[in-house]
Amino acid sequence: EVRLVESGGGLVQAGGSLRLSCLASGFTFDNYHMSWFRQAPGKEREEISCISSNGGSTYYVDSVKGRFTISSDNAKNTVYLQINNLKSEDTAVYFCAAGLQLFAGERCWVTTAQTTSIAIPNYWGQGTQVTVSS
Repeated sequence: EVRLVESGGGLVQAGGSLRLSCLASGFTFDNYHMSWFRQAPGKEREEISCISSNGGSTYYVDSVKGRFTISSDNAKNTVYLQINNLKSEDTAVYFCAAGLQLFAGERCWVTTAQTTSIAIPNYWGQGTQVTVSS
């Protein structure tokens, strides 16, 4: 059974930091790109960041660059999201996701003539709530 279990969310004051973790099981972690998404109240889910299966490349949406850092520990089947200088607009449910790597050297994001986005994941976690108080 595939499982992605997020943890580390909570209530934090603006300006603070959190490290989210996502423990994966039920699939070969080394073969999957890992990513983070979030969904704020009343809004659509949005992508945040991804990391390639070997941890060699990362992608961030512009809105989180400089404050968010994604990392992974393949020995622990875990992906992390470090969030610094939290803002009220970071309040959301944060989801981790896993997408199968289709070929060697594949990046975890897809670029077209119009846009760049995280490759569609195969598996999703249940999410962890992050609430930022001002």
